[in-house]
Amino acid sequence: MDIKVKVGELSKTRTDAILFSIFEGVKKLQGDLADVDKVLGGEIAKLIRQGEIKGKLSEITLIHSLGKVPVSRVTIVGLGKNKELTQDKIRIAVAEACNFLCEKGARSIATVALGAGSDGITPQISAQAITEGAILGSYGFRRHITKDSEQGEIKHLIIVGQNKANKTAIQHGADEGKIMAEAANLARDMVNEPSNYMTPTNMAEEARKIAEKYGLEIEVLKRAQMKKLGMGALLGVAQGSNQPPKFIVLKYQGNNSGTIDIALVGKGITFDSGGISLKPSENMGDMKGDMAGGASVLAAMSAIAQFKPKVNVMSIVAATENLPGGRAFKPADVLTAMNGKTIEIETTDAEGRLTLADAISYANKQGAKRIVDIATLTGACVVALGDVTTGAFTNDQGLVDKVITAGSEVGDKIWQMPMFEEYKTQNKSDVADLKNAGGKKAGAITAALFVGEFAENTPWVHLDIAGTSLLDKPKGYYGKGATGVPTRTLVRLVLSLRKRG
Repeated sequence: MDIKVKVGELSKTRTDAILFSIFEGVKKLQGDLADVDKVLGGEIAKLIRQGEIKGKLSEITLIHSLGKVPVSRVTIVGLGKNKELTQDKIRIAVAEACNFLCEKGARSIATVALGAGSDGITPQISAQAITEGAILGSYGFRRHITKDSEQGEIKHLIIVGQNKANKTAIQHGADEGKIMAEAANLARDMVNEPSNYMTPTNMAEEARKIAEKYGLEIEVLKRAQMKKLGMGALLGVAQGSNQPPKFIVLKYQGNNSGTIDIALVGKGITFDSGGISLKPSENMGDMKGDMAGGASVLAAMSAIAQFKPKVNVMSIVAATENLPGGRAFKPADVLTAMNGKTIEIETTDAEGRLTLADAISYANKQGAKRIVDIATLTGACVVALGDVTTGAFTNDQGLVDKVITAGSEVGDKIWQMPMFEEYKTQNKSDVADLKNAGGKKAGAITAALFVGEFAENTPWVHLDIAGTSLLDKPKGYYGKGATGVPTRTLVRLVLSLRKRG
């Protein structure tokens, strides 16, 4: 989507539709909306009096101008109650309006900085939210559909400012919003790909494209190199597949300190059948998205490289398939991770935590000051939090507070889960240091505690996105399928670290 910012009057902007907003309970129109209403003979005010326009969040009203203004469609979207307005509500409202207008045949839309002037909403913040809502809300994955879409798409969005100073702020917000939303959509593309188009090798190729486009350092380790490093947990998972595993490392250097300020580690299971502990066939196709954590960290790097914060960032994806076969690892096997810990295999369907064990061990060995791992790790987290909230687990309260704040700023809901020592007993093994599954009780917590064993004393946060990475029906600015969560959270987190270096 092409995003432009200009100075002028919204009603005189030549486009397919103009978009205004209104708050719930407003009786008197002001500014540009009042001027347009006057030209339209008071039609908007009349609809408010009649109760057709209430201003509720995402309520959309379309008025045909019949030639009274240069634009044929005047659209009004509700933002809800003024005192309750947030950036995310602007994103949602704009996404809904874009989809509505697209269905009506509009291909270009103009709007102003919706909600600007409300508490905490500056023109820059509004412009960023508008841009993100438009781009995220207009996303579709049609790469393997040969028939042209009947609906079409919004190709141009114009945000109109009042003056040059206002335009500058709006431009900054629009630029930032475009980078953030396009990064999230990049992650969605990777997750939505069928697994025969997103093998570990394909995932490494995507990482190379990102590295070449944005000037990042990349290293992709092959099986022999992983074996030399002692990555027995990852290689155990990879045994059952004919697709070779790839250990992908992307680096962004924002300062010359030589330290890694933060490592972003993403689970990269490009297809998870459950291995020998085979999953039920129903909905197994969704397991093409078991690399959503890996997709989010790679996509986040594309945005981080454009923002250029003075922070050194490393992203790691241990990519492999988990399939049954004559060479596949089995329940009761014992694997040795990179850091020397031994792991008894309780079930081969608890494979993601095994790959994370080696990836996090690698980050520790590289001297990362902080580690955040992202994984579609457990069905237990879906049971606990549904598809609304990501579960967060940590050994460092300060770091998880930063992650939760970053999520709040971009609209990702994150809830901290307990990590009491008593839960660790469920991961004890009689034949090894740990076992890879702690039973049915508190499954998301015991899985996180297993992963945390490999973070050791490094400040660490684990994000379980099993529920939030994929939707079975549209919601807000996300359609059915991959959401790209938590790509924008990771970018915002890294940007927050630049304040301290």
